[in-house]
Amino acid sequence: MNTNTNNKDYKLVKMYDYVCKKFEECLQFECERFSNNNKPKLTDQEIITIYLFVMQHQGIYKMNKIHQFAHEYLLSWFLDLGSFQAFNQRINRLSNVMNTFVGLLLTEFTPKECSKVLSVLVSMPIITCSGKRSGKVAPEITDKGYCSTKSLYYYGMKLYTLGFCNPNRLTHPEQIIFTPASVNDLSLFKEAWSEKENLIFFGDKIYKSSSFFSAMKNKFNSEMLTPVKAIKGMPDVLKKFDKAATDLYSRAVSKIRQPIEALFSWIIEKSDIQKASKVRSTKGLNLHVYGRLAAAFISLIFKP
Repeated sequence: MNTNTNNKDYKLVKMYDYVCKKFEECLQFECERFSNNNKPKLTDQEIITIYLFVMQHQGIYKMNKIHQFAHEYLLSWFLDLGSFQAFNQRINRLSNVMNTFVGLLLTEFTPKECSKVLSVLVSMPIITCSGKRSGKVAPEITDKGYCSTKSLYYYGMKLYTLGFCNPNRLTHPEQIIFTPASVNDLSLFKEAWSEKENLIFFGDKIYKSSSFFSAMKNKFNSEMLTPVKAIKGMPDVLKKFDKAATDLYSRAVSKIRQPIEALFSWIIEKSDIQKASKVRSTKGLNLHVYGRLAAAFISLIFKP
């Protein structure tokens, strides 16, 4: 077999082999069956391989189109593919598997050159519908929020990423958290990451809270660096006095943050994760967010 990493058959076999290994290690416990139909002809490993391969290799994201492509081009590999309805039900039941699978990928393929003391923060919206409408999908994990970057009110979730700084390369995620859209970035940081020790965090202007971060510095020896935020009502003479220094500082922080912004652009390009308007259930939304991340990061297994 041609082992060129762009070869379709090579990619499919390597992906299936990796999925099977992870099932043997731990993923099988996320989807145990206790019914008489506990050994279906089309295995969970095959279902996940089809789902990830078609998204990652073909850039196809709609479930019916994924099944259609598999039926037309992968049937010689997966003889028991079955109907779209059965395929769709099976993959939706595997949302918890995808959650764990993403964590395994990110942990196993963390580059050795990643910084242990410099971390970057960023968030982005996962949109189930416009803020002009009433969001009805997965109300237990979604609500209405505002994205300042897009100047957009929307219903859905937020994806938060804490990433390792990695010189001259894309940031590698250390941890990914999903919240309802209304959750404030600073509140999430306080709950999830503020007690990490001996780190320098690089965030955007929303993380400006001098009293909180002064206390964090004293207690955990960690600090937050952000671009300088203009103070309302400051006289122009004072703004001009500090302008050169503040501009230089803000550019330095933004330069360090740029790779994680590029990472999010790459994730969107590889997974179309932000658009969740076709999702109709909580399981479907969980599959959407973790499945799309898995489809993006499965490419790590092909790197030398």
